[in-house]
Amino acid sequence: MHIFTDLAHFSAYVGQSLGVTEYLTITQNMVDLFAQATGDHQWIHTDPERAADESPYKTTIAHGFLTLSLAPKLLAELYRIESVKMGINYGANKIRFTNAVPVGSRLRMSANLQQVEQQGNGIRVIMECRFEIEHSPKPACIAELITLLFE
Repeated sequence: MHIFTDLAHFSAYVGQSLGVTEYLTITQNMVDLFAQATGDHQWIHTDPERAADESPYKTTIAHGFLTLSLAPKLLAELYRIESVKMGINYGANKIRFTNAVPVGSRLRMSANLQQVEQQGNGIRVIMECRFEIEHSPKPACIAELITLLFE
């Protein structure tokens, strides 16, 4: 984990990798809870028996937005800025779901600090996050995420 003292220290890290997280196993329970929270109960996510019969993946798969929603948790494994009192998700410049995440697979994320700009009394951060499936050459998701950080 990278520990930065303040926003200036963090900002000096632009253009560098923040590393790669540990793997996280995607469970059917996670997928079901996400479906319940979002109302997205499409069978490809929530019906293992039907998915085994009808899906090209032969199992249920995680929602793309479930994968993406893991970004804050996984980023917290990669870095911390001691002076930051608040962070806000601001949006995304680009998100691509490039591969399905079968339930039971293990997912990790790498992050690169692309850009930092002054934003009022804080900074706006653009981070490229790449979600990787263990043993797969193709990532599950590549997202350029924007966060506001305030001291």
